[in-house]
Amino acid sequence: MSETITELKEAEKAASAAEKSRGVRCHRQDWLPGAFLIGLGAIFLLNNLTGFYFHNWWALFIFIPAASNLGRAWNKYQRHGRITRSVRKALTGGLILSLVGSAFLFNWDWGFIWPSFLIIIGIGILLER
Repeated sequence: MSETITELKEAEKAASAAEKSRGVRCHRQDWLPGAFLIGLGAIFLLNNLTGFYFHNWWALFIFIPAASNLGRAWNKYQRHGRITRSVRKALTGGLILSLVGSAFLFNWDWGFIWPSFLIIIGIGILLER
């Protein structure tokens, strides 16, 4: 009986070590939102120093959750090694937010933008299959 308990404890330790190693791997891409914020700050600094100006600078903040979603999709893809439902949802959300942010930032015509939403959603559905 003590051998069974010892084996169970060893199996639990191995499972715990495996979870910790997965946790380390899934956080490798967490630098993406931070890098985006650094880039955003550099753009604002460039604006203040040189007069470089975006009229819709506030649209840059839409890219923060977009970068977070894309980073989350990459982490989940690396963890599972394939495109799962959670990868597809994070990727689709990140792409849609990136498109919305780009449309506001560069004053793109929404008549040309809305079909892109359909394309992104359609690709997301195909990735599920």
